Amino acid sequence: MNIQTRLNKNKRGNLSDALPLKQPYVLLIDPSSLCNLRCTWCPSGYDSLMSEYGRKNGTMSYELFEKIVSDSREFGEKINVLRMYKEGEPLVNPRFADMVKLAKKSGVFKKIETTTNGILLNKELNRQLIEAGIDQINISVNGVSDEQIFKNTKRHIDFKKYSENIIDLCKNSNDCIIYVKGIKDVLSSDEQKYFIDVFGEWADRIYLERLSPAWPDFDIQQSGYSYEKIGNYEQPAENRIVCPYIFYVMVVNSDGTCDTCVGDWKHHQIIGDLKNESLKNIWLGESLKGIQLAQLENKRDIYEMCKVCEVIKYGCYDNIDNDRETIANLIKNAKYK
Repeated sequence: MNIQTRLNKNKRGNLSDALPLKQPYVLLIDPSSLCNLRCTWCPSGYDSLMSEYGRKNGTMSYELFEKIVSDSREFGEKINVLRMYKEGEPLVNPRFADMVKLAKKSGVFKKIETTTNGILLNKELNRQLIEAGIDQINISVNGVSDEQIFKNTKRHIDFKKYSENIIDLCKNSNDCIIYVKGIKDVLSSDEQKYFIDVFGEWADRIYLERLSPAWPDFDIQQSGYSYEKIGNYEQPAENRIVCPYIFYVMVVNSDGTCDTCVGDWKHHQIIGDLKNESLKNIWLGESLKGIQLAQLENKRDIYEMCKVCEVIKYGCYDNIDNDRETIANLIKNAKYK
């Protein structure tokens, strides 16, 4: 049994030493902003919020994904990670496995991974995902009984069948890493043990992550659960001046708009649109550069999402605060072909 977070912090270098980046370390795209669950701790679980803020949900077209893969070649070097998830359930996209297969065949990405609630997994889809060449599948288990899953997701799920499909994937994953995670804060001590007992023997990695305010301007307390002042992976919750994510992660929404970060669930901080621009031009463009410099100059409060975001406190390993001035000067003087 391997009780370990999805991240390997021992392999993380000093981010400050690498900045600025001519290409993102991580390309994070959203195959589907539609979700088959209504989790109480996620804004996507509230249709009223989607209407209030005008966020239109849907699945990414295969043609748009083809463009993303093609655009990725323009960077000239392989991108470290393609993460295929953001706001919805990626497996809702009927061509998800085809997308993985295309990305793998392109040779543009060193690693391809997704995060799914696993509800749609079955023996046939499990085989398709593995054959497509995905490198890591993270599965979020939102309860350990039919009743608890309904309480948390407002959907009726047969936990026995659900867990059997996850275990089937684990047994037939070949070289793909299967990471199964639960939320420690919503499980009793006995339920935490049961979670480990059910999945621990089969998953490559298993972990109980911590509940935290992952979505800016969304009150997680309405979920009915509270969270402790501790990071997602039990690391200390530390305040930072600068968000490190915007310096190495590029985010593409399901409609092709590019966002500052995974946390902008309202889509209010758009920095480009792939219908009119290339990935490279957006990554090296003035919109993202302006936001990066604002962070480095201690002005992140001028951006709505950044001002209220607590991911910077609960979800980050990297800290580049002490190198702000040096990084800002390098960004201002950077010249890329």
